Amino acid sequence: MGQVARRLILRRIRTQWPDLTGQRVLGFGYAAPYLRPLIGEAERVIAAVPESLGPSSWGAAGRNLTASVDELALPFPDSFFDCLLVVHGLEAAEAQRPILRELWRVLTPAGRLMVVAPNRASLWAQLETSPFGHGQPYSRGQLHGLLEQSLFRPERWDSALFMPPFGWHRSVRGGNAWEKVGHRLWPRLAGVHLVEATKSLYVPAPKGKSRRLVLKPAMVNGLQHHVQPAASQDVSEVSSEA
Repeated sequence: MGQVARRLILRRIRTQWPDLTGQRVLGFGYAAPYLRPLIGEAERVIAAVPESLGPSSWGAAGRNLTASVDELALPFPDSFFDCLLVVHGLEAAEAQRPILRELWRVLTPAGRLMVVAPNRASLWAQLETSPFGHGQPYSRGQLHGLLEQSLFRPERWDSALFMPPFGWHRSVRGGNAWEKVGHRLWPRLAGVHLVEATKSLYVPAPKGKSRRLVLKPAMVNGLQHHVQPAASQDVSEVSSEA
């Protein structure tokens, strides 16, 4: 099941990132299996595995392409990577926002982040035997809010793993058919979300109108008598009065 899931997810990743020639790519979490096809295409490929997940070795031609890292202090320069791929990097993390801010730091201003995260509404997030059955699953709204709060702007959404997470031989062989039918009939029940985001330089404004207390002078017989608090007004209304 893990091999089938990896193949189906990788297909969706390559749909959004069909050509990474000359790009610097960092995989965070357990992203190494998804990075293998990029060796020889991208300018460089590195798999960063958080220390909390344990040691890991992966590479090609006798070279180790894996780095065991402190997820809150990545050993890379600012604005170094063009593409960041996060797989199994958020659901097991204790501090998601600090991790995303550190990923924000090492991403170039025009870079792209892709997060693969388990869907809260799917069976893949409910069963412990599933590759995505451990850690924190996310709804689309939760993942969108987390990225925005971490200074990322979600741009494109996709999904994968519509087949049930059972070890049925028929389900494994029919994975491609499940994907085609699932995308059309039950898109909200996919096993994982795939979201591509870009780097934002501005903190998002809170939703709704901002309100604050405004002090207005009270007039008695045409003369200013004393200052009393007026009802809260929208900031836009105060500006227009000024």
